[in-house]
Amino acid sequence: MPPKNIFESTNPLPVPPAPQIPVQQPVVPTASASSSPSNVQPPIKRKFPKAILLGVVGFFVLVLFIGLAYKFLGQKSANSGEITWWGLWEDKSVVIPLISAYESSHPGVKITYVAQSQQDYRERLTSALAKGDGPDIFAFHNSWVPMFKNDLDSLPASVMNPADYAKTFYPIASSDLTLGNSIVGIPLEYDALTLFVNTDILNSAGLKPPTDWNQLTSPQYLALTKKNDQGVITQSEIALGRTENVDQWPEILALMMIQNGVDLSNPTGPAAEGALTFFTNFSTVYDEWDTTLPSSTQAFASGNLAMYFGPSWRAFEIEQQNPNLKFETVPVPQLPKDNPNDPDITYATYWAQGVWSKSSNKTIAWDFLKFLSTQDSLQKLYKNESAIRSFGEPYPRTDMASLLSGQPILGSIVSQAVGARSWYLDSRTFDGPTGINTQLINYFGDAVNAVADGKESASAALATCAQGVKQVLSQYGLSTK
Repeated sequence: MPPKNIFESTNPLPVPPAPQIPVQQPVVPTASASSSPSNVQPPIKRKFPKAILLGVVGFFVLVLFIGLAYKFLGQKSANSGEITWWGLWEDKSVVIPLISAYESSHPGVKITYVAQSQQDYRERLTSALAKGDGPDIFAFHNSWVPMFKNDLDSLPASVMNPADYAKTFYPIASSDLTLGNSIVGIPLEYDALTLFVNTDILNSAGLKPPTDWNQLTSPQYLALTKKNDQGVITQSEIALGRTENVDQWPEILALMMIQNGVDLSNPTGPAAEGALTFFTNFSTVYDEWDTTLPSSTQAFASGNLAMYFGPSWRAFEIEQQNPNLKFETVPVPQLPKDNPNDPDITYATYWAQGVWSKSSNKTIAWDFLKFLSTQDSLQKLYKNESAIRSFGEPYPRTDMASLLSGQPILGSIVSQAVGARSWYLDSRTFDGPTGINTQLINYFGDAVNAVADGKESASAALATCAQGVKQVLSQYGLSTK
C-alpha cells in the first residue's frame, strides 16, 4: 500500500546639570591718597610671537589635512581589495564577464575566480579555512551549513536585510541558509528533484505522466515494465526500490517521507515505515527494478526506462548519452491533499555562495554576491551557461520563475519551488566519508537494503537507522527529539 498522508496541512537618561563653579570677583586696587597719576605705569603691551602663531595655525591645518585624507582614503580602502572566489561546476568563461563588469564599476577591487574540482572539495575547503588560507567567497551545498557554521559570515543587513532576502529568493533559501538569526549564504541557482519522462513510451501506452504516487502502482503503469522469456527486465516503468543503481535514491526516499509527514531526524513510526515500504515494493513486490539493471540514468538514456527521478543537471548526461531520446520533465508526484491549495512538495538540492568569516574583505565580498544575484546578472550568467550547454542554472529568485516556466526541463522545477523542502540526504555533494550527507545516507541505505533483501521489517530497520541518525546529528550540534 502507498504511504498514507498524515502531513497536517520581539527614555534616554537625563543629562545631569553642569556643576556650578563660584565666580570670584576680581579685586580692584584703590589708589592711596599719596599716589599720583604720574607714578602709575601704563600697561605693558605684549606681542604674541609670530613663530608660535604660525605653529598653531600649521598644527590645525595639519589636523584638518589628516582628517580629510582619512576620510577619502578610508572610503577608498572600504571599496577596494582582492577577493578570491572558489567556485564549482562553472567554467571561468561563464563568470569572468560578470567579474569584469563589477571590477569596472569598483576600480579598487580585484576578483580571482578559482574553479575547483568536486572531488574531495569539502575536505580541501575545510583544510584551507582551518589553516587561515581560505578563499573570501566559496561555494557550498545547501545541506552543508552545519559543517561550516564557524566559517560562514553573516549577511550584513546593509547589503540585504532578512525581509528583502525572503521576498527575493524561494522560501527554501531562507530555511536552508539561516544559522541562528543570521543568513549565511546567497544562492545563484536553484534545483530540485523532477520526474523525467520518456514521451515515446508513455504515448505508446496511452498514458499521461502520473501526478500522485498511487498511479505508479496501478495496473496500466505497472504494465510499462517488460521482460524477456528468461524473465529479465528489458524495459522498466520506474527506477525505485534499491540503492545500488537508483541515482538520487536518498533524495527520493526523503521526498516520500517528508510528503508523508515524517520527521527525518527521528524516522520511526507508521508514516516512516509506510514510505520505506512503498519505496522498496517496486523491487520486492512489483518487480519493476532489480540489481541486474544499469544505473537509472543510463537506463533512461538508453530508452529502456519510462520514468526516473533526478535534478535538472541529469539532462546533460542523458543528452550526451543519447541525443535522439525524446523526453521531458514533469512535477514530482504528490500524496492526496486535504487542501488542494496546499503547495506541492518537492525536494531541493542546490549550491549557494558564502563569505568566509575571517576574510579581510567581507564587505566587498557580500556586495559582489549581491551584484551577482540581481536579475540582470543572473540572466547574463544563464546566457553564458547556455552557450556551453543546453540550458543554464534555474533562477533562485521568485520574481524570475516566469522566465523559465516554458523551458522543457526547468519549467517543472520552478513550478514546485515554492513548496520545496530539504534535509541532509543529498547524493553527489562530495562531502567525504565524514560529511553529514554521507553518514546519514549510509544509515538510511542500510535500512533500505535490509527491507529490500528481506532481512528485516521496516520497523526494525528504521529503529536502527534512527539511532544512527541521532548520533550524526549530535555530532554536528543539531537538536534531536
